[in-house]
Amino acid sequence: MAIHRLNHAVLYVRDVRRSVEFYRDVLGFTPIEGMAELRGAAFLRAPDSTNDHDLGLFEVGAAAADSGAGRGSVGLYHLAWEVDTLADLQALAGKLAAAGALGGASDHSTTKSLYGHDPDGLEFEIAWIVPRDLLDDAALAGRTSIRPLDLAREIARYGADTRGGVGVSRASAG
Repeated sequence: MAIHRLNHAVLYVRDVRRSVEFYRDVLGFTPIEGMAELRGAAFLRAPDSTNDHDLGLFEVGAAAADSGAGRGSVGLYHLAWEVDTLADLQALAGKLAAAGALGGASDHSTTKSLYGHDPDGLEFEIAWIVPRDLLDDAALAGRTSIRPLDLAREIARYGADTRGGVGVSRASAG
């Protein structure tokens, strides 16, 4: 009876319609039929997800203060979503940059990550995980430091269409 994955997250946002547009247009989430923007709330599913919904958005109004989490109060730092390929990560880097929402990109050795922020400044991570069969001693040893992500170099090393996470975050390649 162990927890095996995150089913969904719920965020408080200033303007639910604005947030739905961001998560839909930039990250590809789909509003759930019949549950979209009901009384100041919306529920969305990530592309290729099997969950009923992955993200709930609850509107608290334009006057809501920024989150103080990490700057004087405890709270959630960020959510992280996984993509299948480095090509997916590269495409999302372009979408995030075009939306003015790309905050950074880091190489955690076994994880290649983009960091972004939504219209309310809430941070999220988009990650590609090196598949288990491609992990080597250098990749495992490199987890102790964080470097800037050179996406072109990683694509040259692993391939743009190599599915990540197989055997780590995914039960099988199928």
